[in-house]
Amino acid sequence: MVRAMTPSVRLLPNAITVLALCAGLSAVQFALHHQYTLAIGAIGVAAVLDSLDGRIARLLDATSKMGAELDSLSDAISFGVAPALVLYIWQTDTQGLGWIASLVFAVCMVLRLARFNTLLEVEKPPYANEFFMGVPAPAGGLLALLPLILTIELGEGWWSGPAVVLVWTVAIAMLLISRIPTLSLKTVKAPAKAAAPLLVIVCLVAAAVIQYPLVALGVALVLYLLHIPYSVRRYRWLAQHPEAWNVPLSERRAIRRARSTRRIRLRRPRFPRVAGGPRLGVRLTRPEHVVRGIRTFPPDGQERTRRRSWRRIGLRQRR
Repeated sequence: MVRAMTPSVRLLPNAITVLALCAGLSAVQFALHHQYTLAIGAIGVAAVLDSLDGRIARLLDATSKMGAELDSLSDAISFGVAPALVLYIWQTDTQGLGWIASLVFAVCMVLRLARFNTLLEVEKPPYANEFFMGVPAPAGGLLALLPLILTIELGEGWWSGPAVVLVWTVAIAMLLISRIPTLSLKTVKAPAKAAAPLLVIVCLVAAAVIQYPLVALGVALVLYLLHIPYSVRRYRWLAQHPEAWNVPLSERRAIRRARSTRRIRLRRPRFPRVAGGPRLGVRLTRPEHVVRGIRTFPPDGQERTRRRSWRRIGLRQRR
């Protein structure tokens, strides 16, 4: 007999969401004390907790409307308001352009979350569940901090200039509200054969995060940006091939290979010219149906036409 779930267990996903909210707000407090490494780490912790609360809620069958609304509010503060304030505290200017960029980023994050909640009730094709429309909130919040990460690791440079940071912040804000498809890790399924290699990779990633946390985070963010063209290409390919929507990844590869296969067409070779000499190679002057001593009989209509042309000039056709 299955026991009823206790209220404390059902509150666990919401508790994790509140912890993510506290981590995001703590990033602002760290930035006020100019502890930018801790500020980046707090937003990273918020991203990890944000990826766990939804999964735990589905595993425990503890999903609720309150949890969904709380998750959106937490994401708006942890990945919208907190990164914007961290960047503004780091890049304080007298003209107010930094504050405008921070406002644009925070507003775009809220708009992105509002659109995401609206699209949850819209019927979509099966392949659309493998993608996000635009950059998701945790990735966008961390991507906005990439100039700060580079400055902490590499020192001052062109990436830390006020104009570059302003343009970068607005560009990431535009990616948040764009309709560029990005891959969703929620639908990625690893085959059983790849379990051991994946565990080794996880061990290496954990070691890199422990030893060089900001370097590992910066590399991960750059790789995320580089995956966007592949994601767009995969989205368009799936949209044009409905037969690949509900099949495993191995069968999709077979469909892609079958579609990309083309018949091999032989072309007459092109012989280069040599300066001061004749054209290399032998040019075929015989009819197309006589090639290399093998004679193929042309259609009857062509044969009769050729015989008439011989008779007109009074010559006999050579056999």
